[in-house]
Amino acid sequence: MKLIKTLVVLLVLAFIGAGAFIGLGIYNVAADDPHWSITYRMMETLRERSISTRAADIKVPPLDDEALIRSGAGNFNSMCVSCHLSPGASDTELSLGLYPVPPTWSELGTTDPREAFWVVKHGVKMSGMPAWGKSMDDKYIWGMVALMRQFPKMTAARYQQLVASSGGHQHGGGESMAPADSTLSAVHGADHHDQEAPRSSFEPVDDPMAEAELPSGEGAPKASHDDGHVH
Repeated sequence: MKLIKTLVVLLVLAFIGAGAFIGLGIYNVAADDPHWSITYRMMETLRERSISTRAADIKVPPLDDEALIRSGAGNFNSMCVSCHLSPGASDTELSLGLYPVPPTWSELGTTDPREAFWVVKHGVKMSGMPAWGKSMDDKYIWGMVALMRQFPKMTAARYQQLVASSGGHQHGGGESMAPADSTLSAVHGADHHDQEAPRSSFEPVDDPMAEAELPSGEGAPKASHDDGHVH
């Protein structure tokens, strides 16, 4: 009985201590103040095991198709380079300011494709990684995974070539698309919904593998920041 009472007292004290720790704001949540080493290791292990468990049964499609890789390049260049960078790119404001530090493009190239797909689709809590699956169909996510698989042997010139020939940022979900000229029509396909309404990821989408014929000189990757934005 005495042991039970002791355990109850210790449990109550632990709850009081945890409440005080949270209520008094003792823990610093600032992104420029790293986690305690033990906290970081626990979170890292938790994240890795959680992703591995949930991605284990994902079926990986063929990822060596050139058209699939090109489609992934356009979306990656628009959605991912600010955090994960790209071959030949320098650090950005986001890549320097985020904590935990996001993996670079070269690190992404060594990730299990099932886990890469799961992370891109579902995101990761408290990491800055969005759940792109809320607005992006699976086939477009696989395109980005296919691109990542090419990163270990990719040069900056090859990356820019893929982006320029990709047809740009197109994944058929979660965007308001109002093409202003024939160029955008060629990129996104001729069959559009109401241009004033956002497209749902559950609506039929244009085939990302289809060749998009762009006018000469167009289709080059766009800069992720306004040139006028200087620190």
